[in-house]
Amino acid sequence: MARKVQKLFKTVDELYKGYFPEQTKEEKERLKNQPKEPIRLRVKKLSHSLSLYLDLYKDGKREYEFLKLYLNEETDLGVKEQNRQNLEIAFTILHDRITELNKKGAGIISAKNKVNLVSYILYQADEALKKSGNPHGYYYTLNSLAKHITRYSGDKVTFQQVDKDYIIGFINYLKTAKNINYQRTGSERDKEVFLSRNTQHNLFMKFKYVLRKAVKDDTITVNPMDKLENSDKPKEEDGTREFLTIGEIKKLITVPCRNNTLKQAFLFCCLVGLRYSDVASITWGELTQDNEGANMLRFRMKKVRRNESNYLSDEAMRWLPERGEATDSDIIFTLSKNDSANKQLARWIKSAGITKRITFHCSKHNAFAI
Repeated sequence: MARKVQKLFKTVDELYKGYFPEQTKEEKERLKNQPKEPIRLRVKKLSHSLSLYLDLYKDGKREYEFLKLYLNEETDLGVKEQNRQNLEIAFTILHDRITELNKKGAGIISAKNKVNLVSYILYQADEALKKSGNPHGYYYTLNSLAKHITRYSGDKVTFQQVDKDYIIGFINYLKTAKNINYQRTGSERDKEVFLSRNTQHNLFMKFKYVLRKAVKDDTITVNPMDKLENSDKPKEEDGTREFLTIGEIKKLITVPCRNNTLKQAFLFCCLVGLRYSDVASITWGELTQDNEGANMLRFRMKKVRRNESNYLSDEAMRWLPERGEATDSDIIFTLSKNDSANKQLARWIKSAGITKRITFHCSKHNAFAI
């Protein structure tokens, strides 16, 4: 007897028709008067596969549980066998969910709440980086959150353990937590630096963001953050933004700086209103003129990834270095990394007799103050 040949479903449409064929008239008639199951296995068509998920309709509300199981386009019998196994697992989960629902008369008890919390935070950090392409902001803070969660409760905690008490405990931990990102050098090597109130608030808000994401993708069904009182949540500091007065800027102009490029870059930022990330990356080719011959800087802002155009005053132009033989693609100001640049800036500010805590970030505020 000839061996039966198994057909390979090589496209998404073939997969759908092959594994989920349309019901015949007889089947539709037979099922018409039967009670509908509260949970159904459904599929979502992707580029090269079918994603399997459960659709629960109860008490007028619809919920979805994505199983992270896929039927892939079948290039060989190995892929077909894997599809068969994934489909079998999906139907097993469906049966278990229906059983749980019937027994408890409640919602689905998802196995996803056993997902590792730290791993999930790092996954969301990577997703934020993919989306923005910017390692600062969400990516940086989510990685910091993962480190503090590990220090607070270890790296084995699952979402099942994250409740109101866990979150309040984490908030209390932040109040006395050390700043693990603070780089100690020289005489400050042994200095202990604790998290500021603003940093505590920022980490809390990112934790809130992570839990909202977990609800959205059905990792958890209830957000424990919703059970917190406002009085439990970390608050931002009531502070004022530091900036330099015109008199202080004039004083800085007269005071020498050991790094003259840094002095030029900072004064240029104060007059134009640039962030460190922008002044450290602008090129000679981004300097231009409008139709009337006025000097302009047309560049793409690093932080918000948006094109910007700023007019340049004669005073701002004076603080540009000599171009020499630099090409349009060459960076105008060659600066060290942000932390190092701010330390050099602080020494220069102090040598001018200015006691304010000034960083490159303050220069952006300065443009609005002068």
